[in-house]
Amino acid sequence: MSYSSSLRALPLSRTETGRAAACSVQTAARPVSARRSLVKEERMAEPKPGVKISTSILPCFLFVELVIMAGTVLLAYYFEYTDTFPVYVQGFFCHDRTLSKPYPGPDEGSKVPPVLIYSMVSAIPTFTILAGELTSFFLKPEGTQEKTIVTADCCYFNPLLRRIVRFLGVYSFGLFTTTIFANAGQVVTGNQTPHFLSACRPNYTALGCHLVTQYITDRRACTGNPLIVASARKSFPSKDAALSFYAAVYIVMYVTVVFRTKGTRLAKPTVCLTLLSLAVLVGVVRVTEYRNHWGDVLAGYFTGGAIAVFLVTCVVNNFQQTRPAALPSRPPRPDSAPGMPVVVLPCVENPLEKLSGSQAPGSPFSEIT
Repeated sequence: MSYSSSLRALPLSRTETGRAAACSVQTAARPVSARRSLVKEERMAEPKPGVKISTSILPCFLFVELVIMAGTVLLAYYFEYTDTFPVYVQGFFCHDRTLSKPYPGPDEGSKVPPVLIYSMVSAIPTFTILAGELTSFFLKPEGTQEKTIVTADCCYFNPLLRRIVRFLGVYSFGLFTTTIFANAGQVVTGNQTPHFLSACRPNYTALGCHLVTQYITDRRACTGNPLIVASARKSFPSKDAALSFYAAVYIVMYVTVVFRTKGTRLAKPTVCLTLLSLAVLVGVVRVTEYRNHWGDVLAGYFTGGAIAVFLVTCVVNNFQQTRPAALPSRPPRPDSAPGMPVVVLPCVENPLEKLSGSQAPGSPFSEIT
């Protein structure tokens, strides 16, 4: 009875031993396969050289930057072509010599008409930025160029296109911002031009102007053309001087920073001084034609120059390339070398196997009752 029961236990113990060995092999093979899959996923997640992944550039451009740009353009339009913001009506002294210059005619008849100014502040910067970016893109080594930005499987932004859109977009934003600042200053202050009294044509007899020091505050004092009178109340700051100086300072800083080709020691100063001279000439013409005071022109220079310096230094980072911060290098993952011990998870022992293993091969079998 005991001998037969022990014979039944022997094949069962061998089966359980095979299962334990299979369990050990599967447990040892599991970490290796998991490690290989993890390394494969990390390699797929790493971006290709020359490519940078960004998921925020496209939504920010569509829903933030374009909205701000559209609002700036609309505000400039309302300031320039509508009566949404009325001009402050400022009084004047009787027979004021500083406001009694002859009327020079509409702005279209000026030596520097607004159409010419708007064309120059639009065409010259656009041509300069396009020429500079194309030249720097094709002359720079491939390793020093900005990376292509990928936002999805179908959206790729070439570094050349990205820089052109960035610099021209910021310049356009600053152009409309300068227009808003200049128009807001003119509307709020209501300072008169040097030819204000010639455009106003006040009736001094009806107003009782007997002394030069008499101050007139009557809104109905002017008998001239209302449109010309309203235009004569917009003098501070000079919008034409602000726009021209903004464009000049922006392009001067761009040429100075971007163009670093050898042999341009005289070319860059010549271009910069020419642009600044043209901007200053616009203000001088405005003063000599009795369209603005010197203080108006200087305020326009300061407004345009300050906006240009702020945008170049704080927004476009002095036209430098944006390099992402280098990620810390991770230590290499050690691979399992041949012959290294593999950690085996414990398996459940069979009680029959334990019983059969506790007996020596030559000892008599014990009887099971």
